[in-house]
Amino acid sequence: MSARKAAKPAPRQNVAAFKRVADQLDPPVAKIALRARALIIEVLPEVFEVVWERQRNTGYGTGPKKQTEHFAWLMPAKAHVSLGFNYGAELPDPQGLLEGTGAKFRHVKLASIADVERPAIKALLRAATKHRVPPPQPLKR
Repeated sequence: MSARKAAKPAPRQNVAAFKRVADQLDPPVAKIALRARALIIEVLPEVFEVVWERQRNTGYGTGPKKQTEHFAWLMPAKAHVSLGFNYGAELPDPQGLLEGTGAKFRHVKLASIADVERPAIKALLRAATKHRVPPPQPLKR
């Protein structure tokens, strides 16, 4: 009798699905989306990425659970990409970049690569990875 192989865990990032979404966008917006995605992964290499292709929305978290582990999301629009924060209303935002009036959610409109590269965006992401979400699951090497 042979031993059963353990199921391979789902990948943390879904490059192919994100690329399919980006391929539907105007090239300048696709570039912004791809750079914003890269920044999120740079800030938290252990990040879980969940791509909802039909909605063209991608969630990011310390685990795959949207309601309890996600801290940010990307959603492309016609001329920009919204970088949203699940608990944005509670994050420090000394530059005043966050928009929105909801009880929790806030977003920043990224209209250029320069917008993505602002240090305040990275600071918001760093703060979000530690605010009201569990610690990231370690990468298995």
